[in-house]
Amino acid sequence: MFEIKETFYLNGSPIKIVSGALHYFRIVPEYWEDRLSKLKAMGCNTVETYVPWNMHEPKEGQYNFEDMYDIKKYIETAQSLGLYVIVRPAPYICAEWEFGGLPAWLLKDRNMKFRTYYQPFIEKVDRYYQHLLKEIDDLQITKSGPIIMMQIENEYGSYGNDKKYLKALADMMIKYGVDVPLVTSDGTWMDMLENGTLPEVALPTANFGSGSKEHFGKLKAFHDKESPLMVMEFWNGWFTAWGDDEYKHTAYEEQVDEIDAILSVGHINFYMIHGGTNFGFTNGSNYYDELTPDITSYDYDAPITEWGDVTEKYKAFRSVIEKHVDYNIPTIPVTVEKKAYGQLSIHSRTSLFDNLSNLADVVSDMSTLSMEDLDQNFGYVLYQNDLGKKRKIEEFELVKANDRAKVYINRQHELTQYDRELGQKVSFELTDDENELSLLVENMGRVNYGKNMIHQQKGIVDGVLVNGAFRNGWKHFGLPLDNIDKVDYSYDYVEGEPSFSQFELVVEESKDTFIDMTGWGKGVVFINGFNLGRFWEVGPQFKLYLPGPLLKTGKNEIVIFETEGTVKDTIELTDQPPY
Repeated sequence: MFEIKETFYLNGSPIKIVSGALHYFRIVPEYWEDRLSKLKAMGCNTVETYVPWNMHEPKEGQYNFEDMYDIKKYIETAQSLGLYVIVRPAPYICAEWEFGGLPAWLLKDRNMKFRTYYQPFIEKVDRYYQHLLKEIDDLQITKSGPIIMMQIENEYGSYGNDKKYLKALADMMIKYGVDVPLVTSDGTWMDMLENGTLPEVALPTANFGSGSKEHFGKLKAFHDKESPLMVMEFWNGWFTAWGDDEYKHTAYEEQVDEIDAILSVGHINFYMIHGGTNFGFTNGSNYYDELTPDITSYDYDAPITEWGDVTEKYKAFRSVIEKHVDYNIPTIPVTVEKKAYGQLSIHSRTSLFDNLSNLADVVSDMSTLSMEDLDQNFGYVLYQNDLGKKRKIEEFELVKANDRAKVYINRQHELTQYDRELGQKVSFELTDDENELSLLVENMGRVNYGKNMIHQQKGIVDGVLVNGAFRNGWKHFGLPLDNIDKVDYSYDYVEGEPSFSQFELVVEESKDTFIDMTGWGKGVVFINGFNLGRFWEVGPQFKLYLPGPLLKTGKNEIVIFETEGTVKDTIELTDQPPY
């Protein structure tokens, strides 16, 4: 039995919770055991994970608990290693994850109210919890499983103060069988604890990266009884965005003292202990003054790198943990081997425009449809319209478009607008007798935190103005790129157009490697049809981590979708990580 009194108790004896965040959905399943073993070898007795609603219910009413999203198998793996588990299954997780884990299909309802007691939202969460909690019900410690706690919502105090909503989530969890203790986690600044907690049903915990004495002081003062002090997210690193000068790194020497202070009086969950990878289009974005999409790597400057190596930070943290626990810490597992497969030459290349009908069914409408209107979550939408005869376009304006649009006239690139440039009026000359407009609009990752989450429809939401009038009569091609096996490479490549480049890699043994995308423009990389993630010449990430389990003995296909017309005829697979 796990109990919360003045501290945490397990089977009647006090227990120190030393936990690390490690997200199953950012790691290939073949490496779950390796990463969890390294978590344990740093001194942790518990692993914590978020649960991404948008991956488990990718289409409304369709559920996925397989492969990388097999949460049950992940928790069972942790249990086999003798670890306890904290699950944070809130509909919203933040996590620098696309839309904070909320499914994009919610946005098809323009009246949807997120993270509040709005009946249509509550009904959809209830249905999701019914399926999710069934997967992990028998893994609770009350039923001989490893799950010791579950969290209600996530940092809700920094978003709203709807206690009816929080209570509804707690009631749902209990209704569907949750009988382990519940917790909340919030910052301690201003009203956050007051807004985001339910002390009568859940233990309040705090999130911070420094100043533990001050934050624990505020948390202790907030508690109305003697309760455990726990930092649910000790930020021992930080995330990196496209366009940053370099990867974010932190001074871990200062963090060692903080960890020592935390463990002297309370309990800790390291965020992150191992970050993993934002595979495919799963990265989130932040939006304060401008859009800042997160890079493909979620390395987070964590003690265990994205590619599974332990760091000096890891060793320093291990040493300080050892002072505070009464159990033996295992030896550090061996490093996963990397391999340099060398340079590959291109096999074939073809243009996107000629492959549109292979990749998407055309949807015609008088007005532009958003990505959500097209029942599409991620990727790109290509819009086409007949602009008519040659003439001067005095004013061309995209109205409420997100996030990045490339404008083509008769397949010739005219301009690109990104973020705050979108909606700016431009002019250009139509020189041909007939003119086809093509707009390739990319979802760069929905915002995962803050007030801008409520405006995350992607594509072109309101329309296109041409010389002051809305343009009608559109063709839409949805491009989530989940079917790149349909690409026909017999079509020619036209220089400067968005394209698919195909490479072949033959391997005798499958090892971890890194794909160096230096010299390429912008796009995504596929390995045997699996979307490895984005690259972008603005950096700071130029190498993509390729886990060995994604390769197979024999021939492997690597496909690069590139949107800027900046391509090369070679790629390099190296054993040297990004930094």
